[in-house]
Formats: sequence, structure tokens, C-alpha cells
Amino acid sequence: MSTQTRETADKTGYLPLFVFALFFFFGGTTSLNDILIPKLKQLFTLTYGEVMTVQSAFFAAYLIVSLPAAAVVRRIGYMRAAVLGLMMMTAGCVLFVPASLSALFPMFLLALFVVAAGITIVQVVSNPLISKLGPAATVHSRLTFAQAFNSLGTMIFPYIGSVLILGAISTVDPKTLSGAPLTHYRTQATHVIESTYLALAAILFTLAMLVYAYRNHLHESHCDGSGWREMASLLGLPRFAFGAVCIFLYVGAEVAIGSLIVNYLMQSDVLGLGQKAAGEHVPFYWGGAMVGRFIGAYLLRVISPGKVLAAAATGVLTLLFISSHTTGALSGWSLLAIGLCNSIMFPTIFSLASEGLGPRAASASGLIGVAIVGGAIVPPLTGHVADLIGLKAALLVPAICYAGILSYGIYARRPAATATAVPAAT
Repeated sequence: MSTQTRETADKTGYLPLFVFALFFFFGGTTSLNDILIPKLKQLFTLTYGEVMTVQSAFFAAYLIVSLPAAAVVRRIGYMRAAVLGLMMMTAGCVLFVPASLSALFPMFLLALFVVAAGITIVQVVSNPLISKLGPAATVHSRLTFAQAFNSLGTMIFPYIGSVLILGAISTVDPKTLSGAPLTHYRTQATHVIESTYLALAAILFTLAMLVYAYRNHLHESHCDGSGWREMASLLGLPRFAFGAVCIFLYVGAEVAIGSLIVNYLMQSDVLGLGQKAAGEHVPFYWGGAMVGRFIGAYLLRVISPGKVLAAAATGVLTLLFISSHTTGALSGWSLLAIGLCNSIMFPTIFSLASEGLGPRAASASGLIGVAIVGGAIVPPLTGHVADLIGLKAALLVPAICYAGILSYGIYARRPAATATAVPAAT
């Protein structure tokens, strides 16, 4: 090996670590919403439908930012785009300071939108970047392994958030306050949220500087074209289009369940826990996803990814049925166990939809990023159904989503034909 080749290998050897860190932090930051939701619901005396607009504001960023993010990646490259995304996440975390000072719910939604805009860019970068760091034959397994670090973040952050954000027990019922006393109470009560996100901002800024220092260590070609016709041509591929729809369904269902866990476990006919104790159970949901992804990274090497996806969707449907038709510990833990079955879904759907697209991966990732807007639509819908007929009955909404994913697993159980990878539109 020549000196130049050895130096290049040494430089690029750090790239997987950076990618794993990106997965860890955008996953963990997203999962903090599950802790914010019960806190904001209490502080602002909101209904389930109203407080689920937290997820609407957050995941709307995927609809608005994903396609521009794909264009940015093509123009400035993966590493510089990752830095841009991390800096936007940092700015969004800092916005929690004016949100706390104002004690206004819409200000929290604005801060979350900016955080999510940064996460959108980071996610558009991360998924196709994994495919560049190894052979095409193992991309399903490799992406699932990387997603395990996403799940590690989603397991750790909710626990820390529960301790910091839900840990302070208040003896004041905000429903009994109005005017200036209510504003003062909300300002004081949201200070813990502000402090948590400021600490996260400092960590994200440090990571951004590290990635920036290695911005030239990935050899990649940039493209100035907008790629709009290329993206339109991708939607003409049935396997890709169906996969994008399933990303919409999966993210919507996963976020809806995660958002309701705390309130679900607090129900007297489930576990009857207090808010903090229920919040500390959220990591079991995301921890199951982490364990499942490490297992899935192996299974996807020996079993058809489509078949694994179909089996996982069947498992979720079974657990949803059990949870909604039982009480006590069985009801609560069957809902938490859904995380284990969720584990391989996003990376498997993504890789199945993107199979054979080659250099069009950035455009495909941008389009799939738009589909993540399911997290803005399905949770509020589930919340409104919960307001009407109860939390258990509302599980029917995510169940319908998983039924669609089951059908995609059956549809994509065979490898994509070579012909699917048609040339990009010009």
C-alpha cells in the first residue's frame, strides 16, 4: 500500500464513527419529544389532539426541508451538509430559551421545528452515506447496524429527559391559575426544559466542529443540478414509491405509539404509574429497537429483508391487539415490546426502496425524507381518535399503518431487478 493510499485510509477510517454519532444524536433528540409531550400537555392543559401538534411541528420539517436538503448534499457534499444540519439543530435547541421565557406553547413548536430542520438534513446525509462505507451486498445489514446507534440514543435520551424534565414534582395545578400567575408558573416550570436543551446544544456544536475538521476526508463529487426531474423519475419506480409510502406509515405509527406511552402507562387499567415513572419506561420501547437492530443486522444477512420486514410487521400487529384487549402489566409491556419489532423497519424499508439506485441515492434519500412527514400526520390523528374513544381504541390507527408495511414486506421479498435502476432523468 502506498503512503498516499494509507493516509487516505487512515482519514476515512474515522467516518463510520462520525456517522454512528449522527445516528445517535438525531435519534436521541427526536425521542425527547416523547418526554416533552406529557410535560407540555400538563403545563398548557392541552387535549391529546392539541399536544400532538408537537409532532406535527417537528415532522413538518421533513416535508419542507428534505428535498432542499438533498439538493444541498449534491452541491456541497455529505460532510459539509452534516455540519449544516448539526448547526441548525444547535440553533433550535438555543431557541428553547426564548420559548421558556415567553411561556407560550407556539414558541416551543417553533424551536422544535428548527431542531427538526437540522435533523432532516443530518438524516438525508446519514442514510446514503452508510451505503458508501462498504459493499452493496451488505447494505441492508450495515444500515440496520447503524440504526442501532440511533436506537441507543432513543433509549438514553428519554431516561435522562424523564429525570430532568419530568422529575420535578409540582403541587400546583395549572388549571387553577390564570393571567400573570399562570405565565409565571409556566416560565418557572419550563426552565428545566430550557436547561436540558442548552446542554444538548453545547454537545451538538462540539460534534459539528469535529465533523467540520474532517470535511475533506471523504472523496465525493458534487453536482449543481437541482435534480427535480430525477426525483420525479424515481417516483415512477413502483418499488421505490411503495417504499416511500411505507416510510410515511412507519414513522407515523412509531411516533404515535412513542408519544402516547407515558400517558398510556399512567392509565389505571394499565400500569397506573406516575408521570416520572411512566417516562422512565419509555427507554424500554426504544431499547427494544436497539437490541432488535443488532439482531437484525445478522438476520438480514441470511434471510430475505422483505420476509424479515413482513415478520416484524406481523409481530407489531399481534402486540397491538394484545395491548388493546388486555389490562395491567400485559397491556403495558406488550405496547413497550413493539419497539423490538420496530427495530429493523426503517432501515429495511429504506434499503429495499433504494436498492439498485446507485448515484441517485441522495435524491432518493431526500424523497424518503419527505415521507417522514408521516410523523406530523399520524400522531395528531391518533390523538384525536384517543380524545373521542380512548387511548386503547386509538391503537387501531397505527395498526392500519403496520398492515401496509406488512404488504410491502411481502411485495419486496425478492431482490430488486437490475432493470429497476434506470438511468437518472436528464
